[in-house]
Amino acid sequence: MTSQSPDIKISVETETPIRAPSAVPVDDAVLPFEVSALDLRGRLTRLGPALDEILTKHDYPPPVGKLLGEAIVLTTLLGSALKFDGRFILQTQTDGPVSFLIVDFQAPDRLRAYARYDAKRLTAGQNSAALLGKGHLAMTIDQGPDMSRYQGLVALDGGNLEDAAHEYFLRSEQIPTRVRLAVGEEWRGGEGPKHHWRAGGMLLQFLPKAPERARQPDLHPGDAPEGVVTHTVAEDDAWVEGQSLISTVEDVELIDPDLSGERLLYRLFHERGVRVFSPLPLRAQCSCSRDAVSAMLKSFAPQDRADMVKDGKVVVTCEFCSSIYDFTPDEAGVE
Repeated sequence: MTSQSPDIKISVETETPIRAPSAVPVDDAVLPFEVSALDLRGRLTRLGPALDEILTKHDYPPPVGKLLGEAIVLTTLLGSALKFDGRFILQTQTDGPVSFLIVDFQAPDRLRAYARYDAKRLTAGQNSAALLGKGHLAMTIDQGPDMSRYQGLVALDGGNLEDAAHEYFLRSEQIPTRVRLAVGEEWRGGEGPKHHWRAGGMLLQFLPKAPERARQPDLHPGDAPEGVVTHTVAEDDAWVEGQSLISTVEDVELIDPDLSGERLLYRLFHERGVRVFSPLPLRAQCSCSRDAVSAMLKSFAPQDRADMVKDGKVVVTCEFCSSIYDFTPDEAGVE
């Protein structure tokens, strides 16, 4: 395993910096890596305090918190690939008990998220697919006010977020991709809060130098006559091996607070050789502020602002971080 760590030894045969995988777990970070022997590149996310801060700002039932945690992990895996100071926004709108969720990643490291759900429709044993139901998932890349937005849409039809991610890359990016997401609740003894949210995820992509090696089967045309044999493409052996390896990753490995990301990658890819790069830190931070909320209030029609006055003041609560902002009618622009 190679890295830009100062604890480096140079191999005489390969002239490549080599060291043992670090045993020190690093939370709230994305660890990019590559397996050059298989033409694989990927990212590994481990979330601890940042995820816990986001989820505990709302009293989410455990299944809802787990689903939103999965969305946060997926967003970090995708948003951390941005090469500019923009935003990656993942959003779902569905007919399930969790009708809406949004995760906002602002490059290079800021995260915030929120979920809307109907508590009356939550039942025991519901998995992520059942909580989402049917609808769509939108992934938006915002490069700033002077650039056009890019948005990809994926239908949610009874699958989970991993399924949606695979469908997105198949249809939009046409890059062979596999994603693993895991979220769990950690309970530990000692003083202070004993319950914490943890999450982890891995994204693996097949990126050979020869593009024909990455070819995938054609999408079903939808209106082909019955009995027509669809076009098939044999998968490259390297990608078959990559998929086989990522499929062995257990949820507990992705969220284990005592297992470092480097050791997990070494477990998977040591036979082929894995190279890791500098980790990309993540943090929970909302972008709301009193000035931003004030500007938002002034964008409403005068009558709408007047209707917001309750008990002689206007109170606005941020849906993302639950911060509360109080304004007098005059401050809110009420005439």
